Amino acid sequence: MSWRRIALPGAMLLLLGGCGGGMSDLERYVGEVKSRPPRPVEPLPEIQPIDSFVFEPAERRDPFVPDAGLDPLTSDEMDNQLAPDPNRRKEVLESYALDALRMVGTLEQDAARWGLVRSQDGILHRVRVGNYMGLNNGQIVSIGDDAIELIEVVSDAPGQWRERSAALELSE
Repeated sequence: MSWRRIALPGAMLLLLGGCGGGMSDLERYVGEVKSRPPRPVEPLPEIQPIDSFVFEPAERRDPFVPDAGLDPLTSDEMDNQLAPDPNRRKEVLESYALDALRMVGTLEQDAARWGLVRSQDGILHRVRVGNYMGLNNGQIVSIGDDAIELIEVVSDAPGQWRERSAALELSE
């Protein structure tokens, strides 16, 4: 115990002794840097003039006023039979884009064919004809050995819908 009382203050004195007396090198270097002549300042770059443009709307239509040549869609055109049902409950795989899903196989059970689809978070899902998946209201129309065929309903314009084919192919 007594050797610690002597060794600890002795070590502290040795460490503090190394801190003194080394400032002359630093002061000499600072003096040398301050005595150097300043470097010239680079001139500012020349600013190029910008060509001005005057907008003259003589025969152009006002972009903030609806065009008289376009008739608004009638209620019959807007009430397209292909429009997805907004009251239909969304299925789990409708929260994934089709390119984030992988078909990994098929399964037959009680004369029904199921497709096995893995989502990007690694969960394996079982789907059948009539189920929905993908972000574009894609409904499964057939399940083959090497692909799942879908019909997606996409919007062409407000109130106008069309069908398009898509497929999820078997991945290795």
